[in-house]
Amino acid sequence: MANFSKSNVPQFSVDVYQNEYLPEGGREVNAIVTVSATGGGTIGSAVASPHLYTAGQGPDAAVAVMVDCSGSMDYPPTKMRNARDATAAAIDTLRDGVHFAVIGGTHLAKEVYPGGGRLAVADAATRDQAKQALRRLSAGGGTAIGTWLRLADRLLSSADVAIRHGILLTDGRNEHEKPEDLKAALDSCAGRFTCDARGVGTDWEVKEVTGIASALLGTADIVADPAALSADFTQMMETAMGKEVADVSLRLWTPVGTEIKFVKQVAPTVGDLTDRRTEAGPRAGDYPTGSWGDESRDYHVCVQVPTAGVGQEMLAARVSLVIPQADGSAQALPGAQGLVRAVWTDDMVASTSINPQVAHYTGQAELAQVIQQGLDLRKSGDVDGATAKLGRAVQLASASGNADTAKLLAKVVDVVDAAAGTVRLKAKVEEADEMTLETRSTKTVRVKK
Repeated sequence: MANFSKSNVPQFSVDVYQNEYLPEGGREVNAIVTVSATGGGTIGSAVASPHLYTAGQGPDAAVAVMVDCSGSMDYPPTKMRNARDATAAAIDTLRDGVHFAVIGGTHLAKEVYPGGGRLAVADAATRDQAKQALRRLSAGGGTAIGTWLRLADRLLSSADVAIRHGILLTDGRNEHEKPEDLKAALDSCAGRFTCDARGVGTDWEVKEVTGIASALLGTADIVADPAALSADFTQMMETAMGKEVADVSLRLWTPVGTEIKFVKQVAPTVGDLTDRRTEAGPRAGDYPTGSWGDESRDYHVCVQVPTAGVGQEMLAARVSLVIPQADGSAQALPGAQGLVRAVWTDDMVASTSINPQVAHYTGQAELAQVIQQGLDLRKSGDVDGATAKLGRAVQLASASGNADTAKLLAKVVDVVDAAAGTVRLKAKVEEADEMTLETRSTKTVRVKK
């Protein structure tokens, strides 16, 4: 077991924002739970775990980079060259001591470096050898992403490290394996490593790439211009190198008679965790959040409580953070706890007031949903339906101050009145613009507290 300093292991905190007041007979309690991790915290040896790093050395980590080498990567030829350059840039960003491997993906998965079913350990020599090996990457073959992920899992699991992370690049659709094969691979890999997924160009399927990232608690994005891959890969690897604690779960305990309706991450992106609950003892369940660096995320928790009379109050849920231990148990992180309350009142003003954080993130979740719905309706030829949904998206983006999404929407619709949600579909839309809007639709802006 590693030794830990109280001065340089991240400290987690939990803050709960809600309107706890319900009208008589009211049953639904909504809360925004803000989880923050900051460096130089005070988590000491009481929670010493292989999932926390050794003091002063940064976290032990293993990274697998999966590069699409299917035939389409040769069209245009610069795409493969850009992918090689981007992978080289990512390798240069690896910290000394990090375990790593490069995988070439077609309808098969091939170990490009180091080979032999093992991982290399980053230093000047292995980084140079890996970059030399990248020169042998060439395009040819099909696309079966599930095989890439399974090989990454085998390689990453061979290292006794705290952080396991994948970076996956594809330029096409997953045409050489069945959808259920990819789903089975994702189910097998979930909880074993996190993975960022990128689509390069415009010939890939957005829902495939975002589905991979969602299942493996990573990020998804489009790199429409292959020339931008190096900068994107460098940033992804820098972020991966900044992760300090792995496998953090949000634990919710609820009293008898209460029911968790949903748990969603709402910032910095929207993601539904409800169905990913694992039971953690009587009336408690864990929701996976992946690996953490110095960052903050927001979660929307909705609890249904038993009815009660005016003047009564109850604890609707207790929120805590846990990390797994070597013996299979879970350890709560000290100080990282919050309470969700319910108080019944006959004060109509108090019981009908919507908490600003809850209102903001309810709008952000709807924004992501109506963008997806609007783009699907547009593809199916339903002009009126698409106009209505994307008009609502413009309205929500404007009201919440989500300027980035508003700019992306303006490339798909002509905005007549943003506040009213009045828009016209553009007659011609660049495919890259539409795919960028769809891929980034789940990105949210933080509420102004």
